[in-house]
Amino acid sequence: MKERHSVVKELSRGYLRSRKKNRGHILDELVSLTGYNRDYAALLLRGYAHGTVYGPEGVLMKPSVSRTRCRARIYGEDVHKDLSKIWAIYDCHCGKYMAPGLKEMIRVLEREKEIKLTDDVRQKLLRISPATIDRLLAKEKRSLQIRGRTHTSAGPLLKHQIPIRTFADWDDHRPGYLEIDLVGHEGGNAKGDYSYTLTATDIHSAWTEVRIVQNKAQKWVFQAILDIRAKLPFPVLGIDSDNGSEFINDQLMRYCKKENIQFTRSRPMKKNDNCYVEQKNNSVVRRAVGYLRYETDEARSVIGKLYQALNPSVNFFYPVRKVVSKTRKGAKQSRHYDTPATPYQRLLRCQEISEETKNELVLKYESLNPAKLKRTISKLQQLLWRAAGSPPRKMTA
Repeated sequence: MKERHSVVKELSRGYLRSRKKNRGHILDELVSLTGYNRDYAALLLRGYAHGTVYGPEGVLMKPSVSRTRCRARIYGEDVHKDLSKIWAIYDCHCGKYMAPGLKEMIRVLEREKEIKLTDDVRQKLLRISPATIDRLLAKEKRSLQIRGRTHTSAGPLLKHQIPIRTFADWDDHRPGYLEIDLVGHEGGNAKGDYSYTLTATDIHSAWTEVRIVQNKAQKWVFQAILDIRAKLPFPVLGIDSDNGSEFINDQLMRYCKKENIQFTRSRPMKKNDNCYVEQKNNSVVRRAVGYLRYETDEARSVIGKLYQALNPSVNFFYPVRKVVSKTRKGAKQSRHYDTPATPYQRLLRCQEISEETKNELVLKYESLNPAKLKRTISKLQQLLWRAAGSPPRKMTA
């Protein structure tokens, strides 16, 4: 035992000073000399290198003195304060979404005089990694967290005239193909009438529009679809829905045929067929209006105003990323994503969008203040909780 620990002590001297590849060689040498399990050998090397004491039987004991931090802290409280403010304004996205767009986020907020950064903090924010962003904001993220239920009832036999399409069948190389869905605001009590949100998401750009409707009657849903189509910066080429009767009806089918819009539906009980819009139901709708019951005209009026601020925020300032490929190795499947970009940025890169439309989008973008939009959303959320009979809560802003 003494001979083994003498070997460990000798090899540990260069272990922590070595690079990862050389550490592996040292570990291999120790395993071959002592016959230790590899994990245990690594534990011993780290322990001796840190001054850990071992008993007479080679049992790991507590160190006699605590180890102090070797490196100085780079991202201090000043960076954390400004980063958390930017994070709150841009709807609390994770580090992988924020890091690629931080330069543009800072430019916009400084242009609108919403933040004032020192040169040192700015330089640190421009080179900060996604993992460091998540680590610095871990406490704030833990304070935010919440679920829902389905409200889809099968449509009539008319659905057999509408072809089935899965998420893999869409032409996602050009904008105009929409997935649509309803989100119910029943607050856990499905009795009686209550409001719904219609969500429409473009497959190519992730451009998303949401509208509040009185209930799931096809009259209100159809009007909301017409309003969304009129506001989109690209022509609608296709609509894909679930099998609910609010979508699978003669009115919408005849309209799509008249307007040369491809109308398809998902497979029953297969939510992944509508995965693009389903994720927006949570990341856009539920995050904005929660899970309370909204049934009054007052609540619908507040939500309508809230969505007027939410739609430009989501489309111009909130980055999304898309899967570009999948690889499978044995039982493990790996997904590879593109660089996060906002729907607005994706449309600017799209060749099918005219220059005139792109210029209009640029002008719209330059006129928006993300911090002002966020304050408007937060203020309307407070009004919404009161309209729903729930006590006001403190919102991130």
